[in-house]
Amino acid sequence: MSVEHVAEHLRRARRVLFVTGAGISADSGIPTYRGVGGLYEDRTVEARYTIEELLSGTTFRREPALTWRYLAEIELACRGCLPNAAHAAIAALESDAREVWVITQNVDGLHHRAGSSNVIDIHGHVYSLYCPRCDYRDEVEDFSRLAVPPPCPECGAIIRPDVVLFEEMLPVVKVQTMAAELRRGFDLVLSIGTSSLFPYIVAPVIEAARQGVPTVEINPGATSISELVQYRIERGAADAMTRIAAAL
Repeated sequence: MSVEHVAEHLRRARRVLFVTGAGISADSGIPTYRGVGGLYEDRTVEARYTIEELLSGTTFRREPALTWRYLAEIELACRGCLPNAAHAAIAALESDAREVWVITQNVDGLHHRAGSSNVIDIHGHVYSLYCPRCDYRDEVEDFSRLAVPPPCPECGAIIRPDVVLFEEMLPVVKVQTMAAELRRGFDLVLSIGTSSLFPYIVAPVIEAARQGVPTVEINPGATSISELVQYRIERGAADAMTRIAAAL
């Protein structure tokens, strides 16, 4: 009955928040970072480093070619992937009568490509490049034409994707936008495909539950918020959102 209940809340809601993680892109063929099918699950990387160290701001500044090797692997896993039914269903919920926001941990840009208007990609976008030394910026379709690591065409420094590496701060403007929308409040909050490990990702769900706002978790596995939400749908994102859309 959870699907029907969630659909009914969606019918009535005027402001809806989706908090999404790697699980929503799994049906697009993008492996999750860790866990079942994870990109780095049971894999040996550089002997000197953990994967978190390799993808850190410190390693990028010291050995950018090493960090770029793994950034390129992540991009290759995303290359050619298209939005799936879950991304499409979220975008389709937007209307004159309903405002839909997405806070996503994903850097694949699939919510944008699906047509969602209000996306806060809190960890950045892998296809947006910038130079840490000068003002150079660029948008690319993929990394196939890039040297690895790619030099800045204007100053020669190593450019990088505009993503949050480990040890780095979240983008101030995006954090401020997220805080402003959370202060306005939502009628329904859904968490989809996220392991709910980061405090800023679980906080919107916890606060909504505290205020009595309906909350939903869509995830095949249990997480830290599973006991807190009002409705729990133990399915993959595309399957669950297809069922919810059909019930609307």
